[in-house]
Amino acid sequence: MVSKNQIKLITSLQQKKFRKQHKLFIAEGVKVIQELIDANYKLNDLFTTQNDFSNLKTGKTHAITQADLKKISALTTPNTCLATFSIPENIKIELNGLVLALDSIRDPGNLGTIIRLCDWFGIETLLCSEETVDVYNPKVIQATMGSISRVSIVYCDLENELKGSEIPVFGTFMDGKSIYNESLPHEGIIVMGNEANGISSTIEKIVSERISIPRFGNLQLTESLNVATATAIILNEFKRPN
Repeated sequence: MVSKNQIKLITSLQQKKFRKQHKLFIAEGVKVIQELIDANYKLNDLFTTQNDFSNLKTGKTHAITQADLKKISALTTPNTCLATFSIPENIKIELNGLVLALDSIRDPGNLGTIIRLCDWFGIETLLCSEETVDVYNPKVIQATMGSISRVSIVYCDLENELKGSEIPVFGTFMDGKSIYNESLPHEGIIVMGNEANGISSTIEKIVSERISIPRFGNLQLTESLNVATATAIILNEFKRPN
């Protein structure tokens, strides 16, 4: 059973200002919820139409009808369960090894996919500019498919963080050196830019190495790659054995 007050609270969490106010976010689907629980995210409440989480303490889980689940879901086609979790605090920034930095990524699906890529390629720290879409946006959480639990995601003044870096800063540009011709280190910060405008002029000034993914088409008329697709290619090259 879900009360009117719970419905009001949960639906409000689809907006950033209320997530910030209540320090809560929502997750949907058995896989995503289970991975967050396994990673010791603090579970607030779980609503399910099935008996998927019978091992959880009583009081945390609530049986719900499919009709009521639809009222609180952020999905067009709701799954079988939805949970609210507390937003973690005080994530430490560690700039060592390979670090990915995002300069104003706005699309929730792109951010969620990039987080999955970080998980796949073993990137433990993801720096996000303050203009980047909120990682606790329900669409981002859904797109991560649980990978959010294994990547440290930090929002920061990206300019200041990069200026203070003692490791090289790689920026992706259309006119950069072909990544396939470069000897890539095992340590560095890789900056990916905004979907429409690329890396901002402020961050561009801090970049020490300009790299690019060359086009191979005969006409070479494609303006750019989707940022998540480009991230996959870039990370693959940095992780390729020398």
